[in-house]
Formats: sequence, structure tokens, C-alpha cells
Amino acid sequence: MSLEPHGGKLINRLLQGRERDDLAEKARSLKKIKLTPRETSDVDMISIGAFSPLTGFMGKADYETVVNDMCLANGLPWTIPITLSVSADEASGLPPGQDVALVDESDEPYGFLHLEEKYTYDKRREAERVYRTTDEAHPGVKALYEMGEVLLGGEVSVLKKRKLEPIFENYRLDPKELRDLFKEKGWKRVVGFQTRNPVHRAHEYLQKCAMEIVDGLLLHPLVGVTKEDDVPADVRMECYEVLLKGYYPKDRVIMAVLPASMRYAGPREAIFHAIVRKNYGCTHFIVGRDHAGVGNYYGTYDAHYIFDQFKPGELGITPLFFEHAFFCKKCYGMVSKKTCPHDSSHHVFLSGTKVREMLRKGEMPPPEFTRPEVAEVLIRGMKRNSQ
Repeated sequence: MSLEPHGGKLINRLLQGRERDDLAEKARSLKKIKLTPRETSDVDMISIGAFSPLTGFMGKADYETVVNDMCLANGLPWTIPITLSVSADEASGLPPGQDVALVDESDEPYGFLHLEEKYTYDKRREAERVYRTTDEAHPGVKALYEMGEVLLGGEVSVLKKRKLEPIFENYRLDPKELRDLFKEKGWKRVVGFQTRNPVHRAHEYLQKCAMEIVDGLLLHPLVGVTKEDDVPADVRMECYEVLLKGYYPKDRVIMAVLPASMRYAGPREAIFHAIVRKNYGCTHFIVGRDHAGVGNYYGTYDAHYIFDQFKPGELGITPLFFEHAFFCKKCYGMVSKKTCPHDSSHHVFLSGTKVREMLRKGEMPPPEFTRPEVAEVLIRGMKRNSQ
């Protein structure tokens, strides 16, 4: 199978050597835009090629076709707008054709925007089209409504990679590095798994089913901006480590972090996550129940159905669709509705709310739901973060 990146070329916008030193000095005299954490994450993803073929923040033509038609202006599938916003006052002092310094949350120069155009946009329309809701309670919509009134389009050049938490640095592998590693291992079929939560038995079941038909698994936890009530990053990482150590063949799994931010855009984000994993070298991508969803904004399998809106082969990566998995006491194993004939009285199912309640009390969820080693990590993490 082809491991060609989206659009045919892996983008690299990281400056090197003398050019980087010269532009770092130049940044001090330029007008500056302070990036939000999500924008910093987006710049990082553009710079390493994870958002190929994007070379910067979208201009109006790409923005409009992405919002309305789920493709770039050239027709290439793309489902999430990647944009940089400023206030109208800020925009008035930024004429197209100039370079603008991009600074991170600590006011350190991070990169440059080669400003090509600025344009206004309809936030409500973007919310309706991309998130399928205008409800500000939706975290993606809330972030959209908090953006500035004007969008800036243009290529970026980046001075340095975004600094990650120390626990993630050992697992940071950029698209080119992962592609080289897959090639070194002789993996021609690689399945990617997106997660922002600890892996429980249902996730493990999906991954291992997929591993039966590919050469290797890329466990690819997202470590950018997430909701405040998501499990803390350090706890999640420890869960992955103990699970991989005890229950997966070491030579068939690679874990690397994805320094992207969540949008919680449900179906559209499922496509987006698949395209990003294609850029990292995956040929297959697992799409489970309510992928990238939040609350009750999306149907259970809407993230499956959206793939039908693209022609066979158009995305360049093969989705593997899985229904909700659970442990059946009668079957005595992990199953789904596709494989289990028994009624729900035999199924072990716990809501996320119930599991969090048990963990806060120091109670172990049943081993049919989560591995004991993972539960112990979660209980310790709950105690540590509540102190």
C-alpha cells in the first residue's frame, strides 16, 4: 500500500541554520501576534508536515470550500478550518505582503506569518457546518466564538518545535521520523489509533482486532489542548505505558504522541484525524463509537457515515469501523453487537461518570472493563490531582 502523504508531499516549514538565526533576530522588529495554545499547536503541526498539504493558515478560498464542501479549493478532501484570528483593530495595522512575528504564550518568538490576505467570516455558519451546532456549551463552538473577527491567511515559517511536557518528549516522533521507522521495520500496513483518554478493555479489543490484519499499530494519543475535565496528560501516559508493557507484543506497536489540539467536531474530526494519521504514514485508521464527539451533539455512528461522502480511495487511508465493544459474561470475552447474541443483562458496561466516581473513591472498576494495572494508575492519578 502507498504511504504517500496527503496531497503527495510532506511539508516542512521548520527553519534551519543561518536562515533561522537571521529571522529570529528579525522577529524583534516586526509586528507581533500572540498565539493561543490551539494556534501554537496548529503552527507546530503545520511545521512538521502533520497537516500536509497546508503550508500555513488558510486563505479565504480554502476556508470557504472547507466549511461548505469539506475540501480545499483544489478539491483535496479537508474537513476542519485551520485559521488564525485577530481583532478588527489588530487587523487594521497588518497590511498583506508583510511578515508578522508569531509569539507563543510566554511572548517568545515562535515563527512568522507571511501575510497574504485578511478576511472576515461568519462564525455561526462555521459552527453549523463544522460542528453541526451553534450551542456555545459545545467546547469547539465556544472556542470558535471566542476568536477574533478577522482571519489572516498565509504561509508560516517556524523557528522551533513547540515544547511539550517532559513526559511526552521521549514519545515525540514527527511524520518523517515515524515514516522512516515504519520503513525500517518493514511495515507496509499500519493502523493508527486516536485517543485522548486512557485505553480501556474496549479500546484494547478494537486495536487488537485491527492488528490481526496489519503489520503494526501506531498508538497515537493526542496531547494538545483538551477539555478541562479530561484525564490529565501525565496520568494518561502512565496508563499507556503499563498497558503496552503487559499486554501488547513489543515488536508490533509504536507509541508516539500527537501534539494536536482537540476540536470535538465529531464526524468532521474523524476525517481530519484519519488524514493526519495518513501524513504520519498510516494506511488504516480505527474509527469507533462517537469518534471525537462530546455531549449528545452527534449520533453514535455519525463518524462512520461521513466517510460515505467521499469516493473510494479519495482519502488515501482505509477506515476500520468498529461498533461499541463490551465484555459479555455469557460469551466470556470482549464482543460487540455484531458478534454477541446475548441481551444486555450479561454485558459489563459502565458510564464514564460511574467509572470516575469509583476511581475517586479508590474503588477498582471490574477487570472486564479496565485492566487492574491501568485502574491503579488512574486511582493514584485521581488522588494526586485532587490534593
